[in-house]
Amino acid sequence: MVKKNSGGNSHKGGSKAGKVMKYLIKADLKVNGNVQRKDIIGAIMGQTEGLLGDDLELRKLQRTARIGHVDVEMDSKGGKITGMILIPSSMDNVETAIIASSLETIDRIGPCQAKITVSEIQDVRSTKVNAVIDRAKSLLLEMVNSGDAATKTVIEEVRSVLTVGTATNYHGLTCGPNIESSDSLIIVEGRNDVRNLLNFGIKNAISADGAGNIKQELIDLANGKENVILAIDGDRGGEMLFRQLSETLKVDFVAQAPVGQEWELLPQKTATKCLSQKSDAKKFAAKLSADEPEVVDKDAWLEGMEPEEAPADVQEYFDHIADLKKNNAVFVKVDGTLTDPVGAAKIAAAAEEVDDVVAMVFNGPVSDRILEIASEAAIETVVGTKEGKGFEAREGVKAWLSEKHA
Repeated sequence: MVKKNSGGNSHKGGSKAGKVMKYLIKADLKVNGNVQRKDIIGAIMGQTEGLLGDDLELRKLQRTARIGHVDVEMDSKGGKITGMILIPSSMDNVETAIIASSLETIDRIGPCQAKITVSEIQDVRSTKVNAVIDRAKSLLLEMVNSGDAATKTVIEEVRSVLTVGTATNYHGLTCGPNIESSDSLIIVEGRNDVRNLLNFGIKNAISADGAGNIKQELIDLANGKENVILAIDGDRGGEMLFRQLSETLKVDFVAQAPVGQEWELLPQKTATKCLSQKSDAKKFAAKLSADEPEVVDKDAWLEGMEPEEAPADVQEYFDHIADLKKNNAVFVKVDGTLTDPVGAAKIAAAAEEVDDVVAMVFNGPVSDRILEIASEAAIETVVGTKEGKGFEAREGVKAWLSEKHA
């Protein structure tokens, strides 16, 4: 396809040639015969002349730079012409639309039949703004992941135009939408930590769901990343989480919140500074060892721990227990919605029928049978009131009890 810029008397009015174009008219062209580019330009200028009055006469609009060069892209094949007409405009949207519609009145070019159809009126400024936003998002993530934005205020400026991602679910773990596509991964302790980072436009964070059993899916995800940052709270619990995860999965860097502070409550500047000043995981481990020279017996401190605190999403599930009749259950789906309550006799059938379930909430003691139903239906989380008949931990199912964990 040959392209050339042409346009009536557009060489005149040079003093106004710098006027910013707002819109670009794009029109498809079909001619039943062979014509030249000058014939097409002549038809556009000639057949629209007088149609819309003096104020919208194309030649005059070009002289005042309200209409730019008329560009024609054309291709000749089989004795016919196809192509596209491009006309930039600095007029408002109403006037531009009128000019565009006038092109469709042209039915002949020279001796040949022709058809012109406007395919689009592109907002040039909007296109540029979208390009700026997309590039700014990319630069922002690069800055956060590389740690170069500690003293910058540009993140706050850019964040005002970012569409903050919503939290999603990865095998039952709350996360940002970019955890699989990003080369870097930020592991945090809880669900609210992920949400706080999402507020800052950081979309590659995932919750470890606190202490306890670390999911194999999280281990596999972390081990496949170029860089893994563990963001821990500035307390003893955060350091304990580091010890556990560093023995289980890949951790390259550690970003610790200031002493006594938690990631879910950090303001943006503090969170960004902590990420930018992240420590090498080996150096962080050495520092912990220097601070605590005595060897810690892992089994000993686990035995002396208080009952494990339920993560934020499970705390929300506890609230649903009060809405249920005794020995009734509801199922929580991936999108956070709840199914209709079912009685004890129908729980097994309902568990098999409902798709995308992440948790079962049961108003009653969690028995071995309840855990068996959850296991068979691949439901990873069960929430109940207390331990029931034959209660025993099962592979792949985590039970949370309101009397112990709420």
